[in-house]
Amino acid sequence: MKAILGLDTSCYTTSVAAVALDGQVLASVRRLLVVKQGGRGLRQSEGVFQHTQNLPQLVKQLKEQLPDLEPVAISASFTPRNVEGSYMPVFTVGSGAAEQLSALMNLPLYHTNHQAGHIAAARIDSGIPQGAHLALHLSGGTTEVLRCELDGALELLGGSDDLHAGQFVDRVGVRLGLGFPAGPALEKLAEGAEAQSLIVATCRGLNCSFSGAEAQVMRMADSGEYTPEQLAAEVYSCLARTIEKLLTNAAKETGLRNVLLAGGVVSSPRFRKMLLERIRRNHSPIHAYFARPEYSGDNAVGVAMLGKNQFLKENPS
Repeated sequence: MKAILGLDTSCYTTSVAAVALDGQVLASVRRLLVVKQGGRGLRQSEGVFQHTQNLPQLVKQLKEQLPDLEPVAISASFTPRNVEGSYMPVFTVGSGAAEQLSALMNLPLYHTNHQAGHIAAARIDSGIPQGAHLALHLSGGTTEVLRCELDGALELLGGSDDLHAGQFVDRVGVRLGLGFPAGPALEKLAEGAEAQSLIVATCRGLNCSFSGAEAQVMRMADSGEYTPEQLAAEVYSCLARTIEKLLTNAAKETGLRNVLLAGGVVSSPRFRKMLLERIRRNHSPIHAYFARPEYSGDNAVGVAMLGKNQFLKENPS
């Protein structure tokens, strides 16, 4: 079974995937890195250590799922994003393993980046029309809106000036005694209350901010006047209002209406529902297309898909 092998070792997830030459996702395995209770993240050195332990096990797991796997190329995330100076040590685990496999098996090696992989995975079954469009990458490490060209080229348009959306969620969650990453647990908490739009949603042009919102939530938590459920509901309301403003501004400035949403925060059903309600209520020009939940968070499927595209360009027959 000929396929492209994809590797991605991000800040919080070790991922391996195999994609067939016809674009079929054959297998995807991943493992979250362990963060101690009460922690708000991992040092890069801790992430590197855990990836070093996880990656051989996941490659073995993938092989067990696909005993007839025949890799024809290797693709890996070498950097977080495709911008000058983009670097994090955790990505050297996956990229280093990819270089070793490529050399040992005499296979082509394709360099890509984590963000491009997210967007490529998000396109799968999203229904977004062909052509240039906007993309929103919303996670613990990124809050960016980009212009995506037909050839896959990405242009950064704007994003957060300080905290990322996922950081906002995780910091509030940890403050409320939840584990890290806090998204699923905070969302479950939010089901127990109705948001009143009490937290400021800051967005000016193509730039937004979550640091003020975080400070406000922390003060509300310290006051003892609000339940954890109320605070959780307010966080998701703030996210939806902020992102709707950001995307509306981007659509008006670029003339692009179709938006592909990717990243771990986007996997939240509550966030998706609230964002769509805001778009509809405000008659926003946006047409939102979401990644499948399993492809919203960190994964290596998009990385493998990008490798597949490059392989077919070089081997059209």
